[in-house]
Amino acid sequence: MKKFKTLLASALILSMVGCSQATPATTDGGDTGSADAKTYNVGVAIYQFDDNFMTLYREEIKSYFASLETDAVKYNVTIVDGKNDMAEQQNQIDNFITQGMDVIILNLVQTSSADATIDKVVAAGIPLVLINREPLGDNGDESYKGILDNPTVCYVGADARQSGTFQGEIIAELPDHGDINGDGKVSYIMIEGDPENIDAQYRTEFSIKALKDAGLTVDCLDDQVGNWAQAKGEEITSNALSQHGDAVEVVFCNNDAMALGAAAAIKAKGRTVGKDIYLVGVDALEECQEMVKNGEMTGTVLNDHIGQSHTAVDVAIKALNGEKLDNYYWVDYVKVTK
Repeated sequence: MKKFKTLLASALILSMVGCSQATPATTDGGDTGSADAKTYNVGVAIYQFDDNFMTLYREEIKSYFASLETDAVKYNVTIVDGKNDMAEQQNQIDNFITQGMDVIILNLVQTSSADATIDKVVAAGIPLVLINREPLGDNGDESYKGILDNPTVCYVGADARQSGTFQGEIIAELPDHGDINGDGKVSYIMIEGDPENIDAQYRTEFSIKALKDAGLTVDCLDDQVGNWAQAKGEEITSNALSQHGDAVEVVFCNNDAMALGAAAAIKAKGRTVGKDIYLVGVDALEECQEMVKNGEMTGTVLNDHIGQSHTAVDVAIKALNGEKLDNYYWVDYVKVTK
């Protein structure tokens, strides 16, 4: 397993060279700055604006770039919505290349398309910072060749195995270890994100592994794909509770958006979190943190959008300065309970 490392954002004294003239932003863009300032064009491609976590992430990218501006240096940040459509995102990357972006920050729609995208950007001579969705090697566990082979390409993110482990530990550390009915096993339903996404795969696997590692017996009553969506989380949970009734002791959700939907379904079915069912998510959205405090969720895991977005910006600025990049920059998750 990769070592978990936290990169602390630090104040940077910027000495910028080789910058280009600004291109006016077209989508969620920033201030083009004063005529005397050196202006760097930054293209940010997000897989989908309609995502709770990535909304926080992209807004923090924009505000952090703005906070680092000086009278001498400006950042013209253009942020585009991939609309969860890989063809749309490929067109956006092509446009970034045509516009002559100085650096690109990319949250892939499909990690399986990483090769073609990386090759395009590298061929254009533009540094590339991949975020949030990690492309993997052929065996699903090795460092990704497309990143290792290109010194101007890197990945910033958090190891999802840690988030899954923390979810499982939250349940295992309860007084009844998740076995509410005392039948000697933890009966659960799993609501997964995008099945292609490695975060969804790892959170699904390692949450249950943590229970087993704690010596607990588990029983999967249902495992469905919710594609990170709140409405799907509610639908899947409602159907599972109708089918399995009181046998459902734990609802695992790969993210908080689906957990919000699950919470609504739990309430609608007359169940009570903390009394006759447990619910865990990932992201630690502000609303979910309040629900944890109020006992409406058992726990969540902080996916540190501030740490990750600041690291992505810091790394992008390193690339603009011509500094050597590491292949990977890791930011730890944090367990959140009442």
